[in-house]
Amino acid sequence: MVDDRDRLFTTLSDDNEPGSSRENSENDRLLRSRNIVTSVSDQSTSDEFGHSSHNTSADNVRFDVAKLVWDGSWHVVKHSDLPLWLQDNDYLINWHRPSVRSFGYCFSSIFRWHTETGNIWTHLIGGLIFIGLTSYYMFLPTVRFVAPLEEKLVFALFFISAMLCLFFSTLFHTLSCHSERILHIFGKLDYSGIALLTMGSFVPWVYYTFYCETQSKIVYMVTISTLAVISVILSQWDRFARPEYRAIRAGVFLSLGLSGVIPMIHALIKNGAKFSFGEGATFYATRFPECVWPGRFDLVFQSHQIFHVAVVVAALIHMYGISNLQYYRWEQGNTCTPDPNDSDVL
Repeated sequence: MVDDRDRLFTTLSDDNEPGSSRENSENDRLLRSRNIVTSVSDQSTSDEFGHSSHNTSADNVRFDVAKLVWDGSWHVVKHSDLPLWLQDNDYLINWHRPSVRSFGYCFSSIFRWHTETGNIWTHLIGGLIFIGLTSYYMFLPTVRFVAPLEEKLVFALFFISAMLCLFFSTLFHTLSCHSERILHIFGKLDYSGIALLTMGSFVPWVYYTFYCETQSKIVYMVTISTLAVISVILSQWDRFARPEYRAIRAGVFLSLGLSGVIPMIHALIKNGAKFSFGEGATFYATRFPECVWPGRFDLVFQSHQIFHVAVVVAALIHMYGISNLQYYRWEQGNTCTPDPNDSDVL
């Protein structure tokens, strides 16, 4: 019995190899598990009938076998072994999840190392952060706002769009290995979430920046919302999700983001304020740094992870910015000093 248990842990320890050899070990674990399970199960059954004093040992072996089967069922593959619909980034050489028609397997992979682990956790953590921020701002006393209902609705739009974007992305990267159909469904949600976050980010900024200019405020809000709807519609087009349309996807969302530059320029000319604008789509489109060093960023610091971090950081910075605008409006009160040179026309 001791020898059998030693063989179990020797099998597990054989996988502690670097680089691609470790990946190959992962792929062999399931086969080895089946062979050992059969051998150890026969031995433990014999012990139970022949020696009742060994019941505890048999139970321990069963636990070890169950653990080994769980570990052995997990394996990763090379990019070249993936089906065509999963071959998105050919600069990520190893550590890919295979195609499996199991939601349980997909969700359990959240706690495993593979090419999507960083993409999953960056936006999962970001989504949880925004749940906390939403709870905080929605329960702020009404005396902290000039127009409590209206302003909380504006903030709610931003928070909801941020959470939808981050959690849609988390689900997409978690379930992308399930099947081609599931990949396309959640891919559309992922792209739609980007458009919603862009719209949700600009609405509160426009609301406070042009608080006293009703016509400008309405025109900009309607324009940005319309472009966001167009982006969502484009996201439902199946070809939009294909790898060869990567540059077009980046261009569509970059254009949507740049649509907010017009009201920014308007505000700069009128008020002399200073704003900054960051964009993580460059990493997404160019696939840097893995395009320069293929295989070195299979697990961490790949372009899509950098893009994810940029999205979360940009959303938090934007949150800080609109909070300052809200505080400034609260200090000014619900008063707008008319400008004799301003006819409120664009």
